[in-house]
Amino acid sequence: MTEDIKFIKKGEQQSELKRPGKLYRLIVKSNHIEAIAAELEPHAESRWFQHDGEEMHLVLQGQMEYTVGEKSYKLSEGDTLWHSSSLKHRAKNIGNEKVIYITVGTPPTFMWSTL
Repeated sequence: MTEDIKFIKKGEQQSELKRPGKLYRLIVKSNHIEAIAAELEPHAESRWFQHDGEEMHLVLQGQMEYTVGEKSYKLSEGDTLWHSSSLKHRAKNIGNEKVIYITVGTPPTFMWSTL
């Protein structure tokens, strides 16, 4: 596979990290960016994160609350939130159905911060 192009078919993600009520699938990672498909079960929340870079979240399904620093944002299907990753942040499912969202971060530091 060329280093300039990566084509990933559904189910062929690079790795997966499961925690109770949470699932993170590393879809693609390069030296400059990473994309993660995340799922939160009803009322589940991530731990607090704080790391280098910046990130963008796009909600595909459900409703979530995303807290960055001291401010919380309610996101629904189709909503996008961008923030500096150096600000303390976390995601929380505030609905009764699974939340599915995509997180794109640069540089690729998220998966390291979950260990």
